[in-house]
Amino acid sequence: PGQIDEHVGARVRLRRAVLGMSQEDLSSALGITFQQIQKYERGHNRMSATRLHDLSTILGVDVNYFFEDFNPDDPQRPYGFSDGANDKFSWLE
Repeated sequence: PGQIDEHVGARVRLRRAVLGMSQEDLSSALGITFQQIQKYERGHNRMSATRLHDLSTILGVDVNYFFEDFNPDDPQRPYGFSDGANDKFSWLE
């Protein structure tokens, strides 16, 4: 597992927290142990496409949600308006 796995896991944890769902609730909905949820959320284990699809259904988001804000150039820094790519938004001025 690598940086994308950590990012996806963090997005799972974020969405679960926003919904007020415990790891036990999520693990029960998926039919797995809460320890497996912990491993997913920490990025220690990779998730299959099927698992991502199931998570997106349970958490009420599109699969793309898990990859939003991932910056492959610098995974520790998500994309945003403060980046050097502001020229893409010059039409707003």
